[in-house]
Amino acid sequence: MSTEEQAREVLTQHRHKDEQRQETMLNRAETEVDNLTGADSQTQKHARELAAQERHHDEHLKETMLNRAKSEVNDSSDSD
Repeated sequence: MSTEEQAREVLTQHRHKDEQRQETMLNRAETEVDNLTGADSQTQKHARELAAQERHHDEHLKETMLNRAKSEVNDSSDSD
């Protein structure tokens, strides 16, 4: 094999290694993005669940206050 052919072979090997390295870095970056997206999705789901619980709690408090008010109005009108 001539020196020129050896040089081409070495350059081809280097290029191939660089391409593999870039592909590996891209795969790692994609995995990181997917992990962050998944975590963000979990955070958003948790936030929605907490908001729903808070709304339910608020509705329960309003209903309880309304029932107490009705009961007090009924009690005061019954005693009159």
